[in-house]
Amino acid sequence: MRLLIQRVREASVTIGGVCCSRIGAGLLVFVGVGTEDTDEDLEYLAGKLVRLRIFDDEAGVMNLDLLQTGGEVLVVSQFTLQASTRKGNRPSYIHAAPEPVSRPLYERFVERVAALAGKPVATGRFGADMQVALVNDGPVTIWMDSKNRD
Repeated sequence: MRLLIQRVREASVTIGGVCCSRIGAGLLVFVGVGTEDTDEDLEYLAGKLVRLRIFDDEAGVMNLDLLQTGGEVLVVSQFTLQASTRKGNRPSYIHAAPEPVSRPLYERFVERVAALAGKPVATGRFGADMQVALVNDGPVTIWMDSKNRD
């Protein structure tokens, strides 16, 4: 499972010209589920996400996590995070889990993050053509892969 995490001042998801989710300051998280991902992967990443110390403290040092700042979370499914660009110029998505596997893992990830954060998590719509708008704060953008834990 792969996450692309962006610290944002605000973010929103629009589908068909209608805004379906919006957050203020917090984290915009894109999630790509791979063919070999399990609940262990989502547990690992959900815990890391909520405890990730990427918010500024009073001295301007990235030392605070989501719980300490009360930040919001917007989670968006994005199978393209599983792209392989090793050969040629056209990405391969052979490592992206099919919808019957990826949707339940994505939904459980959202539920787990909400439980750990102690608040609802905003989402996009799984499989929809979404327009995502954000104001990246910093900018701070972090890549995490549950199969690469170094």
